[in-house]
Amino acid sequence: MSARLPSDLLVGAMMRRVQQAGGYATVLAKGDAQAGSVLVIGVERGADPHIWERGFGPDGRTVLIDSTPAGDPDEYWRRRRARDPDLWVIELDIPDSERFAAETMLDD
Repeated sequence: MSARLPSDLLVGAMMRRVQQAGGYATVLAKGDAQAGSVLVIGVERGADPHIWERGFGPDGRTVLIDSTPAGDPDEYWRRRRARDPDLWVIELDIPDSERFAAETMLDD
């Protein structure tokens, strides 16, 4: 069993990595500091948003799940946040934002 970083530390680490690589990262909604889920909105120059979150694959391993909705991504995360006030929502504006999310959020 691997220990998970508190959500606030995970979000901070991801934001620092993106900023050090020349990208922009911002918290759109703060969740529970210890155990809140994290929803990552990845964009490149403000366009073509994709949404990822941590989940479990069929083998029980932690995976990054593409949760990009067919509709408006802003409306999607706001609905999710209304149902889950512990949810963190962060936006990464950098090429290959999925890689930054995976490298920070996955256990491997």
